[in-house]
Amino acid sequence: MGADEGRTTEGPTTAGGADEDRRSVPPPGSPVLEALLENERNRRHLGRRLEAAGDRVDTDLLGDIVRHGPALEALREEPLDRREIEERLDVSRATSHRLTRWLDERDLVEKVDGRFRLTGVGEAVADEVLRFEANVGTVHRLAPLLDVVCEDHQEFVVEPFVDATVTVADPDDPYRPVERFLSLVTDSGTFRGFNTTHMAPLVLGEFHEQVFEETDTEMVYLPNIVEKLFETYPERAREAIERGHLALRTRGELPYGLAIFDDRVGIGGYDERTGLMEVFVDTDSPIAREWAERVYASVRADSEPLDAVDPTG
Repeated sequence: MGADEGRTTEGPTTAGGADEDRRSVPPPGSPVLEALLENERNRRHLGRRLEAAGDRVDTDLLGDIVRHGPALEALREEPLDRREIEERLDVSRATSHRLTRWLDERDLVEKVDGRFRLTGVGEAVADEVLRFEANVGTVHRLAPLLDVVCEDHQEFVVEPFVDATVTVADPDDPYRPVERFLSLVTDSGTFRGFNTTHMAPLVLGEFHEQVFEETDTEMVYLPNIVEKLFETYPERAREAIERGHLALRTRGELPYGLAIFDDRVGIGGYDERTGLMEVFVDTDSPIAREWAERVYASVRADSEPLDAVDPTG
C-alpha cells in the first residue's frame, strides 16, 4: 500500500471526541494480515536478496516443480499407491513411475507400506505450488483492477481476493460494475468508503436516495466532488448530514475507490477520461475486510470532516 496505508496521524476531531479519535486510528492487523503485508514488503526486494545470497533456484527446476503440481496436490490430500496415482491423475503406469521417481530423487516423497506420501519438505513445496497457482489465477482475474490499484498501493496483496467477484464493464453493458455496486449498497445497512470521483454517477438517483435516506453512510471524497454533490442535491445532502445519517469528509488526494459494506468489501477502478467505473471487485473474505478497514482508517485519519452548516465552505 502506498505511503498513506502506514499513516496513523489523527484527523481533526469533532464533538465526537474519543470515539472520533478511535475511528481515525488504523486497527491493529491480525497475525495473518501482518504476515501477508510483511511478505509483500519483502517481495519487492526478494530477488536482490536471493541474488546476494547466491540462493537462486534454477528456472528449469522451478518449471519441473510446477509441472509436478498435480501429483503433489494429490499426495497432499492423502498417501496413494501407484494404481491410485494413475487413476487420480489419469496417467499411464510408465508416467506414474516417472512422476514418483522424480519426486523421490528430490526427497519430496517417501514410500511407506506400498504408498507414496509427501515428506515434510514435499508438503511445504506442494503448499507453495498451490499458492502460486491460486495467486496467478487471481492476478489474471483482477487484471482490469491491478493497474489502477498497484500504482498507489505497492503493498496490495492478491491472496484475500482469490475468490472475489469481478465485474467488468463491456461495450454492451457499460454499467455492469455500477449495478453490482448498487446492489451491495441496497443490501447493506451501513456503507463506508472513499473515492476519486462519485461512487455512482450523480444522475443515478437510486444510489443517492439510498445514502440520503436508507443506508448509514460515511464517505471520503475529493473537495471538488463534494461541491458537485451539493450542487446536484443541495437540500437532501444537507438534511442527511444534519440528521447524522450521512457523514462526508474530504482529502486532497485519493488512490481509487474503496467500499466497505456490512458483509463485503469492494474496490472500484475508474476510466480517467470518462470517470465511469470500469471494474468493481468485491469479496466477503475476512482478511480482505481487515485490509480494507486498515486502509480506510488510514485514509480517514488524514481527511477533514465536512462542516454540516457550510459543507462547501
